[in-house]
Amino acid sequence: MKVLVIIPAYNEEKSIEKVVENLINNYPQYDYLIVNDGSKDRTEEICREKNYNFVTLPINLGIGGGVQTGYMYAVKNDYDIAIQIDGDGQHNPEYIEKLIEPIIKGEADMTIGSRFIEKEGFQTSFMRRMGINIIRGVIKMCCGVTVKDTTSGFRASSKSLTKYFSENYAQDYPEPEAIVTSVLNGYSVKEVPVVMNEREEGVSSINATKSVYYMIKVSLALILHRLGYQKKRN
Repeated sequence: MKVLVIIPAYNEEKSIEKVVENLINNYPQYDYLIVNDGSKDRTEEICREKNYNFVTLPINLGIGGGVQTGYMYAVKNDYDIAIQIDGDGQHNPEYIEKLIEPIIKGEADMTIGSRFIEKEGFQTSFMRRMGINIIRGVIKMCCGVTVKDTTSGFRASSKSLTKYFSENYAQDYPEPEAIVTSVLNGYSVKEVPVVMNEREEGVSSINATKSVYYMIKVSLALILHRLGYQKKRN
């Protein structure tokens, strides 16, 4: 099966080379695309110097726009599975095979790499874990499924779901909403245990002071999304 690894990157000059070289040297069976999301540092320059496979967005669209660009590329080039990994080195490509196995077997349309199943490796900050737990409850209320690692950006999608995401994808912190959208539209979601690394370089877009705001904003967005879907069906 043709597998594409989508790497959204915004100001990841200190880590992007390490992430991509790991893929190229150790996992050459997977194709990749770096989506440089209007970075202001040397991310694009490094991609050009190293002759990486990348596309640069003219302005910063955020994680949603960056990942959706990758989905569009996957559809255009007829990939069977699309995988999202972060450009900061937190996600281990060694787990890609485990991540795509349920999709290959027809057991799931989306798989999510979860650090909270076996609870090994980096478990993120207390404030962020608290927000993740609250979002978990909102997702359960909205679509009836329980997902432990609701904000994990390490995930894979089937060909059908990739096509759907290429046309319909939330732009602002999209990971939780993508779960609800998938389930409400009849796609199946499954978590796979993984071990994640702590970010070595750069700064996360969600810090401790933003965690509460993020939790409230995402929860409201999920509820409104569910109400909008129900109204549309009625």
